[in-house]
Amino acid sequence: MTERNTGIKPDDKIDQEIGEAEQEILTPWKLVRRKFLKRKPSVVALIILAFIILVVALAPIISPYDPNELDMTNTKQPPSKEHILGTDELGRDNFSRVLYGGRVALQVGIFAVIIQVIVGSIIGGIAGYYGGWIDNILMRITEVFMSFPFLPLVITISAVVGVSIPAEHKMYLVMVILGLLSWPGLARMVRGQILSLREQEFVLAAKALGIKNSRIIVRHLIPNTVGYIVVNATLGVASAILQESALSFLGLGVAPPVPTWGNLIQYARDIYNLQHRPWLWIPPGLCIFATVMCINLIGDGLRDAIDPKS
Repeated sequence: MTERNTGIKPDDKIDQEIGEAEQEILTPWKLVRRKFLKRKPSVVALIILAFIILVVALAPIISPYDPNELDMTNTKQPPSKEHILGTDELGRDNFSRVLYGGRVALQVGIFAVIIQVIVGSIIGGIAGYYGGWIDNILMRITEVFMSFPFLPLVITISAVVGVSIPAEHKMYLVMVILGLLSWPGLARMVRGQILSLREQEFVLAAKALGIKNSRIIVRHLIPNTVGYIVVNATLGVASAILQESALSFLGLGVAPPVPTWGNLIQYARDIYNLQHRPWLWIPPGLCIFATVMCINLIGDGLRDAIDPKS
């Protein structure tokens, strides 16, 4: 018998087998990383966001002045060698305030999303696993939260509660408000995923072994929804930064003298500053735009890498 000509050389066969073997040992997260790295806009956005985070994290080293240091002899100065972005009406260095404002904005966004993920995952996990009347009660509560217009509700709560809170602690109030009001969407998503997972073999095997329901939810079900939670959390950070900026712009968020990108843009409300001193409000506005755009691009890349069919 003669060997059939397949058109593939022996060396090509070996390379193909090696490639298939390497593909077999790739973990799901390695596949996600590989797919994500193929999306150049998302990779560029990740690099830019990492640079922004590094710069604001090193603000005490990079910043030439204390952000709250007053210098009444140098008020309303234009950009110069001493003050890259000029000074405000109290002589404070605007460049330093933009850097420290970025730290506050990112902290608010990250910690608000942490609260959102914890609350949404727990409620969605319990509702999806138990079903029945527990699911009905939790989902009706979720729908009540979703029925209120988000931004007016946040503004109202911040205005009412913030009166009795010192200015230096209002940052934590904003974190809690944004986190506790933004979990319903994540809870519904986690519930939907767990409804499709709870009847699978690994869950039935865990029940047969006598593992507690709480352990099944935390150790077996919720980890299988991590990909969707990561995407939701990534986009949630961008949303929280925008919401904090809106609240601070209205004077209901992080209060001065604590700088944040939102309350730095308040200078744009003055028509003279808007026309003649753009260095006071354009830099924080560009920082908000760049950060939110990068986070959204990263979220889109993660969504496409984790669930290409979405």
